[in-house]
This record gives sequence, structure tokens and C-alpha cells, in this order.
Amino acid sequence: MDLKEKLVSSFLAFENKGGLDLDSNVHTLRLKAIQNFENEGFPSKKDEEWKYTSLKPLLKHDFSLFPSGEKSVGFKNIENYLINEIESYKLIFIDGVFSSFLSTTTHDECDVCVLSSALTRPKYKMVVDNYFNTIAKENNSLAELNTAFAVEGAFINIPKNTIVPKPIQIINFSTGNEKEVMLQPRNLVVVGENSHVQVIERHQNLSKNTTLTNSVTEIFVHKRAIIDYYKIQNDTDDSSLIDSTFVSQKQQSVASVSTFSFGGNITRNNLEFYQEGEHITSNLNGISILSDKQHVDNHTLVNHKFPNCESHELYKGIYADKSVGVFNGKVIVQQAAQKTNAFQQNNTILIDDGATINAKPQLEIFADDVKCSHGCTIGQLDESALFYMQSRGIPKESAKALLLYAFANDVVEKIKIPQLKTRITKLIAKNLGVDLGFEL
Repeated sequence: MDLKEKLVSSFLAFENKGGLDLDSNVHTLRLKAIQNFENEGFPSKKDEEWKYTSLKPLLKHDFSLFPSGEKSVGFKNIENYLINEIESYKLIFIDGVFSSFLSTTTHDECDVCVLSSALTRPKYKMVVDNYFNTIAKENNSLAELNTAFAVEGAFINIPKNTIVPKPIQIINFSTGNEKEVMLQPRNLVVVGENSHVQVIERHQNLSKNTTLTNSVTEIFVHKRAIIDYYKIQNDTDDSSLIDSTFVSQKQQSVASVSTFSFGGNITRNNLEFYQEGEHITSNLNGISILSDKQHVDNHTLVNHKFPNCESHELYKGIYADKSVGVFNGKVIVQQAAQKTNAFQQNNTILIDDGATINAKPQLEIFADDVKCSHGCTIGQLDESALFYMQSRGIPKESAKALLLYAFANDVVEKIKIPQLKTRITKLIAKNLGVDLGFEL
């Protein structure tokens, strides 16, 4: 039995097990989603959007679909993966199961809890029913698969006129309790009018066993609201991640998503922004630093529907050994979206001859009064700059590492949480072998 057949045949057992509240709209959506997934199946390289990324190696595994989450995990096992230098709310999941012991939730100024808990309270159940699966695209079979098996994840609901006093960390851990496991976390984030929140998300395998995470996050940003969302992807070589994030913005809102990809087997990031009003700003930033045979595929979409809006997109990639990078960034400017200012830039450095980048920047413009630009560069290190640094007494390898660090640094500078900026800086330096010469 292949993985698709196993998933479809296991859905009935999943339903009988309980899943999410059968009285909610989520139950109906799940039934439709599994039917859609059965019809569409997993994407293949024959699909234009998956031309450079093959899931075939992953589909051969006999994944456990319902991990027990029974393995004991203490704070000492996970503390290195948390940003401990700051006070934060924490939503910790162990093999897909929420750990109340390791987490810090709240219902005071805002709601930071889990999806299953939200569905048991009428006040929050209404929020879930109104927003759940309303922007996750129907022609995305992996998002449909996640919807079908959605059982747990983060629920973040920020009322209007609220500045959340501290960041929220969402971390999904895999323990290796099963030899091969598939996890499907589902996050729902609603940011009310005039509110502001910062979120840090991470998926981490604590073992050398094989994991496949199919994650979906829906983010709704209302009038004049601000969200800063950071994704840290620095997992083991036995871990693969398919991450689909959908952002819907209302007028005068600002949404920023930054993705830092430093480790993992196959990583696919689907990031889509939908602008539903005027004077909206969307920011998309990313850094990929890969080695060995790692593979990262960044697919982005910004859909400008209304006039007087902006989008700014900057992705940097550094690829060594036989690693593979993919960047496919699409910006759509609808006919009504006059006075749009859309910027997209993708820059890549290939360190070794065996490394590969497939870049496809796209602009689809149907309005005539706009400022839109995109650029894509692929190259190697500047030999003249390298020679200059060596002439000043810097060893060649150190000079190379410092140049690569400087290349990635303009994305790091956009991080608004100082402690997170320090952590990302350290990760970049470690991956590049840079001695910064000072304590962070």
C-alpha cells in the first residue's frame, strides 16, 4: 500500500478516533478535503509548481500517521531550541500532542492556546468556524491533506487594540518514538484591528529517525494590525518539511514573514499573501544556507487586488556541495490595483560546482499605473574582494566566510526581536564557519 492509499484508508479510523469537534464546521471541511486529496494525490514533477522538487523519495517510507506522543520529554531536552533570552508565550507540541507542562498559554489580554481547546469553548469555536480553511487554497493537495487530518496546532486570537506584550513561540518536536512518522500541525492566527504580535515558529526532530511534517498556517491580519512572523528551519538531515502559510490582509495592515532555512532533507515553503484592502504592506524575507544534498524550495505569491499597496520581497541563498535551491516568486497585480509598489529580489551564491539553483521570478501585471521590479542574480564570490581581504592578512577561508556572512546580513537586519537576531546571526556564522571576533 503506497502512502496515498494508506492516508485515505486511515481517514475513517482517524474520524472514529475523534479528531476535531464533530459539531464544528471543521468536521465538514475535513470530509471534503480528504475527497479532494484522494482525487489529486501528491504533487509530482509533472506539475509546473513542483517541477524542481520531487517527493518520490519521501513517499516510499511507511510513516506512522498517529504518533502516540508518549515519550517523556523534559525542558533540558528542548531548551537549546527555544529563545530563552526573552519572556514569551510558548506552545510546545511533542509528536503532535500538546505539552501543557512545557508550554505557557494565556487568555488574559489575548488568546494563546491550542486548536482543540478553542473548539470546546463557544466563544473561540465561533472564531475557528469563521476563519478555518478560508484562505488555504483548494488546489493545494498537501494543504487539503493537512485539513483532512487536522487535530492539533496553535490557536492565536488577538482582540482589537492589543499589543501582545511578549513574542509567541510555536515549536513542534518529533521524539523518534516511531521509526518513521508523519506530522500535520495546523495553526490559526487572527490579529484584530490596531493590534500587534510577534511569532516564532520551529519544527525540530530530536532523533535520527525519519520525519515528514506537513504544516499549514493561516494568518488573518485586520485593519491597521501588524504581525511579524519568523520561521526557523534548522532540522536534521532525516527530517523533511512541507510548510504552507497563507496570509490575508485588510487595509493599512503590515505583515512580515521571514524564513531562515539552514538544515533538513527536503524543505518546501509555500508562502502566499492576499491583499484585501488599500494601503497594505507585505514583507517577505528569506535566507537559505545549504550543504551536502539538502534541498530547499521557496515558492511565494503576493496577490495585489487593491490600489495603493506595497510588497517587498528579498531572498538570499548560499549553496555548497551538491545542495539544491529553488526560488519561484510570483507577484500578481490585478487591474484594480493601481499605484502598486512591488519589489522582488533573489540573489544566490553557488560555492561549489555541484550546487544547483533553479530561479523563476514572475510578474503578472494587469494595471498600468504601478512601480514593479524584480531581479535575480546567480554567481560566485567576488574574486577581487577576496583578493583584497587576503592582501590585508585575512586567510582565504576566513575571507570567504566573512564575504558570505556579509551577503546574508541585510536580511538579518530586518529581524525586529534583538534576541532572535542574535540567535540567527549565530546560526549563520556557524553554518559559514565565521569567527565574528566578538561576543554576541
